Amino acid sequence: METLLNLLKGIAPAVATAVGGPLGGLAVSAIASKFGVEDSVEAVAKAIAGDPEAAAKLAELDLKQFELENADRDSARHMQEVALQQEDKFAKHFIYWFAWFWSIGSMTYFFAITFGTVPASGKDFGNIILGFLLGTAVATIISFFYGSSKSSKDKTDTMSKELLK
Repeated sequence: METLLNLLKGIAPAVATAVGGPLGGLAVSAIASKFGVEDSVEAVAKAIAGDPEAAAKLAELDLKQFELENADRDSARHMQEVALQQEDKFAKHFIYWFAWFWSIGSMTYFFAITFGTVPASGKDFGNIILGFLLGTAVATIISFFYGSSKSSKDKTDTMSKELLK
């Protein structure tokens, strides 16, 4: 798997992310189908390493993955645009209340775990929850309202240039 990920990182970063993610098996299957090889990590890695057209084939898959990710973000933003046009105050402000709830809850938990007394038997469990809240919940809220990281922007710019060629 490491060999495949190393091959993909330089050629198709979005596909590499998909292969390394929870749906990695589906991504490997898609690559195997594109290259016409057996549906296994080893066969896919061997096909990519031995194919001079690999970059072009993977760029197509990378573009498809980028389009799927973009459509997902776009649907969330469109949902918010529609919500803001409603007269119902709950529907109009739900996303903001939801974000406030998780932000305040996460920060309260952060201070409780950091400055409070935690029994030794619950310390590991508390740290796991803390990592989830800060690494997932808060990061997702920030990403929703302010966009994702600079590396994602760089990837978007690269993809845009490829489309214009």
